[in-house]
Amino acid sequence: MIEGSLPRLEFWCELQCPDCRTALDDVRALRARYGDALSIELRHFPLEKHKHAYAAAEAAEEAFSQGLGWPFVEALLARVEDLEARGTEVLLEVAREVGVDVEEVDTALVDGRHMLTVDADQAEGRAIGVKGTPTYVIGGQRFDGGQSQDGLLDRIVAAVEAARAS
Repeated sequence: MIEGSLPRLEFWCELQCPDCRTALDDVRALRARYGDALSIELRHFPLEKHKHAYAAAEAAEEAFSQGLGWPFVEALLARVEDLEARGTEVLLEVAREVGVDVEEVDTALVDGRHMLTVDADQAEGRAIGVKGTPTYVIGGQRFDGGQSQDGLLDRIVAAVEAARAS
């Protein structure tokens, strides 16, 4: 069991981003190391260059509302090329595969019930200097993984450990 208070890790992600797919390995490693003691929160930062990223963020929010957000995110990131090629159809397929109510995802994409959450994440991300994905924020420190993910996990672990020690 992990003792001491751990800060929350924000994982700023774009669900059509190949680099974010790679970053999932770091997220998994952090989960394996710290378990539930480290809260990892997905934050949305859809980029304009990916035409299905915003809808993907909305669909992910619907999956989170149904308690299946992380399985949805992981399954969708495994299919970024498919999402690029086929769009919304892939969002619904992934929802079905992980057990999310597909009709609710489809309805959420039409009625925009999660737009405010996605828009708020984007605005906050810009305000704190997020420029690309993946980006991590922990204990007030921002780590940009969009340029290079080399050594990123070690830097995040060091930040977690420093926060726990203080």
